[in-house]
Amino acid sequence: MERVYLDHAATTPLAPAVLEAMKPHLTEHYGNASSVHQYGRQARVTLEDARERVADCLGAESSEIVFTSGGTEADNLALKGVIAAASDDGAPAGLVTSAAEHEAVLRPAERLREQGHPVSILSPGAHGAISPQQVDAAIDEHTALVSLMHANNEIGVCTDIPAIAEVCRANDVLLHCDAVQTVGLLPVDVDDLGVDLLSLSAHKFYGPKGIGALFVRGRVDLGPLVEGGSQERERRGGTENVPGVVGLAAALERAMDGAEERAERLSQLQRHLVDGLADAVPCDYVLNTPIGEAPVAPHVVNVAFPPTEEPLDGEMLILNLDMEGVLVSAGSACTSGALEPSHVLTALGLERETASAAVRFSMGADTTEDDVEYALDVLHTTLDRMTG
Repeated sequence: MERVYLDHAATTPLAPAVLEAMKPHLTEHYGNASSVHQYGRQARVTLEDARERVADCLGAESSEIVFTSGGTEADNLALKGVIAAASDDGAPAGLVTSAAEHEAVLRPAERLREQGHPVSILSPGAHGAISPQQVDAAIDEHTALVSLMHANNEIGVCTDIPAIAEVCRANDVLLHCDAVQTVGLLPVDVDDLGVDLLSLSAHKFYGPKGIGALFVRGRVDLGPLVEGGSQERERRGGTENVPGVVGLAAALERAMDGAEERAERLSQLQRHLVDGLADAVPCDYVLNTPIGEAPVAPHVVNVAFPPTEEPLDGEMLILNLDMEGVLVSAGSACTSGALEPSHVLTALGLERETASAAVRFSMGADTTEDDVEYALDVLHTTLDRMTG
């Protein structure tokens, strides 16, 4: 059976060249980067070289890169670390974020609220993004941090981060950006974006799972999330994952090389998929990715199916597509299996039954037009069978 993988927003395959770069550090170069003997010093040199390479890709200084276990930890460290440091004088510091953020931001935000911190969760606009005007209105004397995505992981809509950065600077408030879905696809330079903190995860751009990074601008005071060692300038304790860091650096450099051309090709595939939905879908549907109406990431298409006589079982739809060799998701893989509909789609105003019958297609470097055509054909036959 043909297999078409269209879930690159969940994860990407490890690039063979990245694996080759990691192999020596999984076998013969096994020293602990915190050890003082020659094996440890060799690992330390490798670690700091990778840190410099990651920093160069982002337009940052090497001292501003904190390695983490992935995007979720990076988001948690950004929110909890900044708020903890800003609350040192005893007054609880505040946070502004969006109802359409990843759970890696929303869950820490809920925890901070439970601890007595003022948390403002903004409702996204019609296309799913937050405007600079909304942020400006939400900031008050308690606000220490604004946290917003660069591109939404479920619907792909982009937020105008540079404009929001101007609002934050004018109000002397820090800005954190979850750029997990855009690093390697869109231009991500920390100075151009104007951010103070930025999260990324290697497995979204053909690197290994279990490794990510948080950019922390030099002036930012950040309390540790993981304690137990002096690693990462005492901002993240624990033995450094040298093979993972090497893989992250190699994957990031590969992603940055030719990113513009790759994004253009993905945009063409995205448009091809959207144009084909009209013929492929034998029932009503809602396109949740606002292509042509707002800036979007080039690899995501999210479509939902409102109920007709009976609600469509979204989980069964995805399983039926899988049985025919089309691998997609309902949204964030971090919340798959949840009985609740997507919080992103409900935040956009979709009815629960419609939000529960949504499919996210996300394309990657190896996706072809033939893959898109096959997916459209399978979608048609599957929906025809389920709704007929």
